[in-house]
Amino acid sequence: QVQLVESGGGLVQAGGSLRLSCAASGRTFSTYTVAWFRQAPGKEREFVASISWSGGRMNSADSVKGRFTISRDNGKNTAYLQMNSLTPEDTALYYCAASTHYPTGTSNTYDYDYWGQGTQVIVSS
Repeated sequence: QVQLVESGGGLVQAGGSLRLSCAASGRTFSTYTVAWFRQAPGKEREFVASISWSGGRMNSADSVKGRFTISRDNGKNTAYLQMNSLTPEDTALYYCAASTHYPTGTSNTYDYDYWGQGTQVIVSS
């Protein structure tokens, strides 16, 4: 079992930055892929970024490339999502997810076994 707790969300002006954190407990952190997804009101949950077990492979959605960076610190059992140049279109509930089956990462929601409760990000114009 893996427990995930997100933090770091909040209200920020367009052009600003936030760093989300995902604290994990349970199974050894370095044995699962971590990803961030987001869901805006009235929209489906969408992939944002993923990072492999070791942290050596990262993938991100085209909509956030060059602005968002995913990272992880296996010693601290924590993953991060650094978000820069935020726009109102980034407003959403951001979820951390863990997959024990895809060591190099995956962008499909159904490939993830564990989910956090989410942290809200609101970007004002």
